[in-house]
Amino acid sequence: MVSEANRQSNERLPERALNTPTHPFVDIHCHCLPGLDDGPATMAEAVALCKALSDDGISTVVATPHQLGRWDDSNWAAPVRASVARLRTALAEADVPLNILPGADVRVDERLTALIGQDKVLTVADAGKHVLLELPHETFIDIEVLLVELAVMDIRGIVTHPERNSFLKRQPDAVRKWLDHGCILQITAASLAGRFGPEAQRAAWYFLDMPFPLVVATDAHDRQSRGPCMSEAYAMLKEHRGRRIARLLCVDNPVRIVEGREALAVAELASRGQNL
Repeated sequence: MVSEANRQSNERLPERALNTPTHPFVDIHCHCLPGLDDGPATMAEAVALCKALSDDGISTVVATPHQLGRWDDSNWAAPVRASVARLRTALAEADVPLNILPGADVRVDERLTALIGQDKVLTVADAGKHVLLELPHETFIDIEVLLVELAVMDIRGIVTHPERNSFLKRQPDAVRKWLDHGCILQITAASLAGRFGPEAQRAAWYFLDMPFPLVVATDAHDRQSRGPCMSEAYAMLKEHRGRRIARLLCVDNPVRIVEGREALAVAELASRGQNL
């Protein structure tokens, strides 16, 4: 698990709040670190992407380079933390008001729990309570056993962009069995806006009506083809689902996850009122 030294080295930047009225959104899935994966190649590109994230109303971003799968035996936790520290310095020098926290977009793998225990695979915000789980885009893998193994470690799995999986976007109900094992679904903001095609868009809105805890994230990689559109997704959610649900998915649940707390399902709003 995460050492105390690592926790202290990755504290939120003290001069900025987690979210502010002008920058309310928290993004738990973003490929913003330079030169590690298919995100920005250079520090200048990374800073430009981070400025776009800030301009989109985002206050805090979890940097989530790919781990395992195509990036097996690379992007381990220590170099990712070091890259986060370098990007924080560059953003401070460029006066970009964005907090960066360490994390990873982790391809599902039978070694996952062992690698978390060895401090090689990162949890969301290095908080030790949630991990992003990426399914292969072209195939479906039942991760029920993995979710159970993670639960034993008191970690909840967050399945990233299920609406873009070639199987799940046609048969989204296949995820329902994961609900009993603490699974959370992360929907991509751009999918809600139709930028990954009509099938992914339909599936994204379908998942929103499931009883899972849900969160919206950018999965941004650059400023152009994979740029952030959290504010657009929030506006669409507000129009079609109401302000409270929009805020839960784009603000409150991301904050809860970054802080290592339990994310809420939409159905829990009524019982908890405004005290989120």
